[in-house]
Amino acid sequence: MKCPYCDHLDNKVIDSRLNKDCTITRRRRSCLACDQRFTTYERLEVMMPVLVKKDGRREPWDRQKMIVGLEKACEKRPISRDSIDQFVDEIEHKLQDLGSKEVASSVIGEWVMEDLSRLDEVAYVRFASVYRQFKDVNEFMDELKVLLESREEH
Repeated sequence: MKCPYCDHLDNKVIDSRLNKDCTITRRRRSCLACDQRFTTYERLEVMMPVLVKKDGRREPWDRQKMIVGLEKACEKRPISRDSIDQFVDEIEHKLQDLGSKEVASSVIGEWVMEDLSRLDEVAYVRFASVYRQFKDVNEFMDELKVLLESREEH
């Protein structure tokens, strides 16, 4: 690991800790050349399936792209960045459990819609309006009716 201060390659690990889910290792390091301390994070790299878009294009899974979309949907809502990270972790676990090399992006979109409706209803409606490409207020109202009906069932 290269020191971010002096670019030296030799350092020692001072402390290692796992996050609560045991999926990320946080390492506190000290550079052997300049004695500066810095932190690194390690995450297991797994092969994620390729997404097949509506128009047939294929693109690799992009965790950051999903985070940005969720942050927009959750903007000014009482949802922490940790909650968004955990949400995306759960979507990634579902993708891994599928065991497929390719998955339709619509499958992921439906997972997000389903899970987001339980996390925050306003964020759900925001996401749905973009995901389902509402063209007018009537489509928006139809989605709200579905949300309210599902809430009454639970």
